[in-house]
Amino acid sequence: MVDNFNEKADFIWSIADLLRGDYKQSEYQKVILPLTVLRRLDCVTERNKDEVLERYEQLQESGIENKAPALRRAANAEVYNTSTYTFESLCNDPDQLAENLDYYINQYDEETKEIFDKFDFDHQIERLAEADLLFKVMQSFAEIDLHPDTVPNEEMGYIYEELIRKFNELSNETAGEHFTPREVIELMVNLIFSEDDQILTEGGAVRTLYDPACGTGGMLSVAEDHVRAMNGDASLHVYGQELNPESYAVCNSDMLLKGQDPENIAYGNSFTNDGFEGRTFDYMLSNPPFGVSWKKVKEEIEREHEEKGFAGRFGAGTPRVNDGSMLFLQHMLSKRKDTDEGGSRLAIVFNGSPLFNGGPNSGESAIRRWILENDWLEAIVGLPENLFYNTGIRTYIWVLSNDKPEERKGKTQLIDARELYEEMDESLGEKRHKLTEEHISEITRIFGDLDDNGRSKVVDNQEFGYRRIVIDRPLRLRFRATEEAIESLDDERAFTNRDEEVQEGIKAALGELDSDEVWMDREAFMNEVELTLNMKGLDVRNSVYNAIERALGERDPEAEICRDGNGNPEHDTDLREKERVPLGTDIREYFEEEVAPYSQNAWINESSKYHDDQDGALGVVGYEIKFEKYFHKYTPPRPVSEINSEISEVENELVDMLNSLTEK
Repeated sequence: MVDNFNEKADFIWSIADLLRGDYKQSEYQKVILPLTVLRRLDCVTERNKDEVLERYEQLQESGIENKAPALRRAANAEVYNTSTYTFESLCNDPDQLAENLDYYINQYDEETKEIFDKFDFDHQIERLAEADLLFKVMQSFAEIDLHPDTVPNEEMGYIYEELIRKFNELSNETAGEHFTPREVIELMVNLIFSEDDQILTEGGAVRTLYDPACGTGGMLSVAEDHVRAMNGDASLHVYGQELNPESYAVCNSDMLLKGQDPENIAYGNSFTNDGFEGRTFDYMLSNPPFGVSWKKVKEEIEREHEEKGFAGRFGAGTPRVNDGSMLFLQHMLSKRKDTDEGGSRLAIVFNGSPLFNGGPNSGESAIRRWILENDWLEAIVGLPENLFYNTGIRTYIWVLSNDKPEERKGKTQLIDARELYEEMDESLGEKRHKLTEEHISEITRIFGDLDDNGRSKVVDNQEFGYRRIVIDRPLRLRFRATEEAIESLDDERAFTNRDEEVQEGIKAALGELDSDEVWMDREAFMNEVELTLNMKGLDVRNSVYNAIERALGERDPEAEICRDGNGNPEHDTDLREKERVPLGTDIREYFEEEVAPYSQNAWINESSKYHDDQDGALGVVGYEIKFEKYFHKYTPPRPVSEINSEISEVENELVDMLNSLTEK
């Protein structure tokens, strides 16, 4: 008999050995997880099975179609089964086991059947039967007692979580898609709960938590455990949505086994089929997939953005189509409670791109601007490399709240935890580093202290913003009527569109100009050209004059400034630059101090297209968070004497090697 949590988990884990050879290791969970759920449900429904069967027969005879409410009452539970089979009786008929097992599963309530549909378990039944493994595996599961009187919901949840963890670590090629390392989740949970004293200490406190990309439910489980450990009298109701059918089945079944409402886990795409439309939550956690395209749902998302604006979920903007991370963030922000209800706190894992990708006209910058100008960003924690299973890149936890404590208002805390890790004895995929309990405690303490120190910087939100202005410099051209330059007119469409006779006439006229003479003034040169063509009786359009200017002109900083008909200098497109002026800085003062002394005759382009759309002021506003800038440590170059000494040593070694070769 298996008596305790660890032994039960180890016993179920050992059943996977039966699959060796017929299944790849990464496929073991396709059999073990659904059968763990099935065995648990078999034990759960055993208590009132006779009452359910009797009631089912009565309902059949009465011709009642909607039998579910009555059967739930008879079962005294959300789950029921109208088959006479049990695990034990199923194993009594090995020859018909596959057919009977399939029938048995289909006699569960609709919600439970959906779990096994998403597991695609009918396919596994067929595969196990063909490999002559079905009876052996079922018989092994029948040996373990998972009755609620023996294994309470909380313990069953721990068993199932342990199996999920082991299988995710075993399946390195997919772990990162659906599984976040537990220590990262623990840190995120610490950060969002750190300022809610009530749920951590007071009896009867009730909170809700949501994950829009919940995978197998790791974040939901860790959050539950955290609250339970801190305050056994508090209650946390968890909600999630998942797109991957197998991950959804795992998460949904985990909730079922713990006694949580499985309906709190929705299936489908959170963007196009919001399973909790109109709902708000106290807390939110998520580790959305990095760099995943949202092209398939682009039409629906952009329609919501354009038609609903801020009344929808994506009013701030849409990021580039190859990374939907910031869509998840906006989706979560749309589910916050109002501040008069206590507001909401959330934590989300990003790679580095959302910190700085996109210029001031981009969706990413617009989203950052919306968040920072509304003062919702509390902190960003930079994590170590090689912390996740399927990627070695650096990651960052963003912590946001629409009800910031007074001491955090107008500021964002940056925490550098990139060097806080422990090397793992054995890597799991890309995961070679882990956070210890001490690291988690240290980061949590730094967050709570809100101090400026070596690992923490508290930055005014405005410091992340800037206005991008356009600096133009005058166009300066010199001209020579060389044979090569004249022939290059053949590359100008405005010239080649003319009759061939006219083309030849223009070339001949230009050929009479002195090829050695250099004109440093465009107006003087073009006057000479016009006079020459008029004398030849050639009627030339302005577009042809422009073509001549392009073909025979060359940029020269010593030439005279080219001016338009009003005498204003024309800008040189090749010399155009964009300057970022920190928010709160006077643009013209910045220009006079930082640009004008180093660029004679430059000016700010004040065209309306270079004014901000929101406030109408000169300079388009952008926001970016250059995390590393705040923690950069200057390393002075080594002394020249030290470098010379090393070079001398290498030279001496080379001489010795050459001498040894010649001696041979």
